[in-house]
This record gives sequence, C-alpha cells and structure tokens, in this order.
Amino acid sequence: MAIDFSRITLRPFKLSDVDDFMLLAGDDRVTYYTRWNTFASREQALTFIQDVCIPHPWSRFTCIDDRIIGFISVSTGSGDERCRAEIGYAIAVKYWGQGICTKAVRIAVSQVFKDFPDLVRIQAIVNVDNKASQRVLEKAGFLSEGMLRKYAYHKRIVKDVAIFSLLAEDTRPPE
Repeated sequence: MAIDFSRITLRPFKLSDVDDFMLLAGDDRVTYYTRWNTFASREQALTFIQDVCIPHPWSRFTCIDDRIIGFISVSTGSGDERCRAEIGYAIAVKYWGQGICTKAVRIAVSQVFKDFPDLVRIQAIVNVDNKASQRVLEKAGFLSEGMLRKYAYHKRIVKDVAIFSLLAEDTRPPE
C-alpha cells in the first residue's frame, strides 16, 4: 500500500513520545548505523529524549499522522563553520524502502535552510556499507563527494565513510 506523502510531518520531541521512540531506539536493525547503541530500557530512551533531543537546536521526529516512525537531526556549525551542518536520520524497519525517509529529508532540508540563514551546505557522513541511506540522500538531491578512508569510529571500529552534500543554491529554482 502506497503512503500518502502529505501525511508525513516533522515535529519536535516530547517526553510523552518515549514508547513510540522505543520502537526505533530499541531495534538493533534501526540503530545498526546510528552513532548511539540500541536502548535497552524505556528509562534510557526517556533520558536520551530529555537530555539530548529536546535541547538540540534542530532535532525532529518523523511522523505519519503524528505517530512517530523515525527521526532527523541536523547539527549546525558555529563560528567560521556556521556555513555548514550535518544531517542524520533513521526510520522504523516497517517503513524502510517506501520513500518516506527521502521525503522527510527533503522536508528537513527545506526547513533548515530557512531556519539558519548563514547555512550554505548540509552534509551527511554515511558508513560506506549503508547503501540504503546513500540512496535516500541521492534521491533527496545530495551529491556524493567521495569516500573518506578510516575516517571515524563507529561503535569502536574505525570505518570508511561516504560523504554527501547539498548546497542551498541546489535547492532554489533557477532564476
């Protein structure tokens, strides 16, 4: 059954969302490529929402009909790095492969470029083995800039990553 993309929204985190969030955060398949480990308890997820997600300058749940199915976070630089930001996201396994994550990334990019006027670049650093996430980025208009070898620790192992970017000027219609 095809998803009506108009039902997809992004909204700020709320503590009352903890049980729905556990459907993502408690699933090893979802957290496999995230920077954080799978949550073992509701309390752990609640603390994460309270201490990390709510105070974050731009972190949102991805929802269908206001029901949480994923999340997106955009971290902006400061000072001389305020021209760029990094995006990260995940979605519940049930919704993989349906274009929902791509739509959510597009919504996020549009909003972030409005919210941060100094921003000219959003980038994503993705494990080279995470082909599905790379495809989401490509479908959302990001360009592959290549591979960074042995670039970052991911769950205690140094990994190669692919880097993608989208410039603000790439999102505007031609004049």
